Amino acid sequence: MFVEISGLLFLLIIIILLIAGQRYGYETFSELDSDSKLQKISQNPANFSTGIKLVIVEHCIIITLALTLLIAFSSYNLLLGVIWVIARVVEGLMQINNKLSFLDLLNIAEHYSNATGPEKDALSNVALSLLKSKNSTFIRAQILFSIGTLAYSITFVLYGILPILLGWFGIFAAVIYGLGNGIYIMKNSKTLWDLGGLLIFLFELILGGWFLLGAFFFPQQ
Repeated sequence: MFVEISGLLFLLIIIILLIAGQRYGYETFSELDSDSKLQKISQNPANFSTGIKLVIVEHCIIITLALTLLIAFSSYNLLLGVIWVIARVVEGLMQINNKLSFLDLLNIAEHYSNATGPEKDALSNVALSLLKSKNSTFIRAQILFSIGTLAYSITFVLYGILPILLGWFGIFAAVIYGLGNGIYIMKNSKTLWDLGGLLIFLFELILGGWFLLGAFFFPQQ
């Protein structure tokens, strides 16, 4: 049962992020243009608020997913299970805390619309600080994401839980994503990180479908 629940949660995470981004304009990695951001929020504060709240829900699902994966697969390797739970739960909590602070942009944008001179500059600087904090929190959280994904992918390969190619694809995706994150931190280049993000997206999409539907097509597993 917890395998199927985990599959559903993987897919829900993808769906929520797509809705938050495509429908409500949520940006995973924000441009550091505080004036433009505040103007955009002022034009449609409800969209901004809904997008952030959806992402907070997504982070809560990440924490839940880590626990359902632990319940489903910890019997194979408890140590790796503890590693992925700690990594992904801390990741989720970091992101939730940051997104709650990021909602302060709603109040800042409201005052920014009517502000002038030094007051407007001050509000813009506060907004810029929140944008930088969001990006830096995301960067640090993705290190934990890579560790968590690598831990459960190794478990899947070691114990034959998934088809071998899918398990190794998860390991490869986690390593590329983690290396890309590190290169971005050191050299401000996102090329490898973006590639890793695409690989992770494909892995989690396939993994979610496999866990959710695999029991129906392959009941022996």
